[in-house]
Amino acid sequence: MKTLSIILTLSALLASAGTVAAAPKAPAGAQEALPNARLTGEVMYKYLAAELAFQRGEAFAAYATMFSIARSTNDPRLARRAVEFAAAGSLSAEALKAARLWRDLAPQSEEAAQALLGLQIAGGRLDEAKQALAQQLATATPAKLPAVIANLQRQMARVQDRGRAMALMRELLEPYRESVDAQLTLAQIAMVGGDRTTALREARDALAKHPASELAALTLAQIIDNKTDAAKLLSDFLQKNPKAREVRLAYSRMLFEQNRLPDAKKEFQALLQQYPDDQTALYAAGLLAAQMNDLKEAENYLAAYIRTLGGQPDRERDSTQALMVLSQISEQRNDIAGALKWLELIDSSAQGSYLGAILKRAQLTAKGGKLDAARAILSGAEVGSDDDRVRLIVGESQLLRDAGRLPDALRLIDEALGQHKDNIDLLYEHAMLAEKSGNFDLMERQLRQVMKIAPENQHAYNALGYSFADRNIRLQEAYDLIKKASSLAPEDPYIMDSLGWIEFRLGRFEQAEATLRRAYGIKGDPEIAAHLGEVLWVLGREDEAKKLWRNANAKDPRNETLKGTLQRLQVKL
Repeated sequence: MKTLSIILTLSALLASAGTVAAAPKAPAGAQEALPNARLTGEVMYKYLAAELAFQRGEAFAAYATMFSIARSTNDPRLARRAVEFAAAGSLSAEALKAARLWRDLAPQSEEAAQALLGLQIAGGRLDEAKQALAQQLATATPAKLPAVIANLQRQMARVQDRGRAMALMRELLEPYRESVDAQLTLAQIAMVGGDRTTALREARDALAKHPASELAALTLAQIIDNKTDAAKLLSDFLQKNPKAREVRLAYSRMLFEQNRLPDAKKEFQALLQQYPDDQTALYAAGLLAAQMNDLKEAENYLAAYIRTLGGQPDRERDSTQALMVLSQISEQRNDIAGALKWLELIDSSAQGSYLGAILKRAQLTAKGGKLDAARAILSGAEVGSDDDRVRLIVGESQLLRDAGRLPDALRLIDEALGQHKDNIDLLYEHAMLAEKSGNFDLMERQLRQVMKIAPENQHAYNALGYSFADRNIRLQEAYDLIKKASSLAPEDPYIMDSLGWIEFRLGRFEQAEATLRRAYGIKGDPEIAAHLGEVLWVLGREDEAKKLWRNANAKDPRNETLKGTLQRLQVKL
């Protein structure tokens, strides 16, 4: 008769049954002392019965049978399997009982010890776990102590009683406070417990003992309540440790959060001098330069960042944002091919940005005179929901509208409304097409339907109010509608533009100028410039108005509102 140790090689069965977190696989080369038990028919029958019970979802029956034969054969592999069954069935007490048996049968097994410890901690049996945790710390070499401390933190995070967990960590780490990791962990424990004074003392002491420790500097900066003082701490640390990458990154972010953009830019540049291919620094420096309107520098940094990815996704940052900014920069200098090149790098896996990139690609393609190709981009896009499909339909309608093909656009939206009659995006687009076609009654009906379905939709109030103001009719009603829109979105520059325009129509020229200047300061749009310029023109400040119009015309010479304003006022630039 063959022995059990020869027959029961369980690797295939264990693999097919799945892995349970409480009992991880043994590391390569690890061996457990196995008993010289005989494989009897009864043992084989019980073993197979346990496996079949587990496959049927009968976790307790599977555990009980496997535990029984593990104890009768003294085979640690069967005890391990019993742990897996119990853990899979959320039988915490049984899993702990099986883990104790496993550890007793294989006292030299690190895997068994870790499984038992994990179950003790998860079950809140900290007194039982304390000795093993202390032993881990005591036997760790100085090089391995930080990893052991980090593992202790992860294990204690699983304990529901946070107070007991923190108290145990303090007790266990106290003998190791000469280690910077231990002392900083004590600081973090104090901070979590609301004791900022102790946290500051521990962190400051750790930095004093280890003045080159980036972790100590970062922890102390995080604990310091005054952000100006925290920034100075990091700045002083960098003076002494100029190659401290993590501290410089944290300092740069802190400067950015404090709106000290030029200083943040210098820190990112300093970091890139030391680490030219640092993806975090390239990405942050590029977006910061774009925010500061230094478009050439932004393009250089972001293009370098994309090159470092080598076609691979960035799991830490949203690389699609960089691609969108690069596309916008190319578009601003009228490099349509360049803008499309960047957008084409955004694929369907970029959930938040893919649809926006598709719509922008179509818009740019149509702008280049290829309307059919633009529509093909939209029809070939991958969509995952009705909402996404509606966005593409609205995008296609806008392409047709801009190309002057209003009947085609109206037909497209009419068909879509047949399937989605109360979709506010379709209703709103239908209203805009109706206004463009001169069907103002239809426009008003659709916008009021949007208001009924979505009373917080500021765009519907703004669009109807602006239409009244632009046609110089029902001005008080227009004012009320736009004020409603403004109350819903007070910082929207386009709603500010409408408010300034209705104030102008009502003869409130000074208020109109102030409102329109604020809107133009937020968004330098040619349409806002057209309205502000007309207010200035009526106020007799014609040179100022012409200068504003010339700048707007340079940005968008085809803007209909601007062209209409200049024609109506008979102004030549």
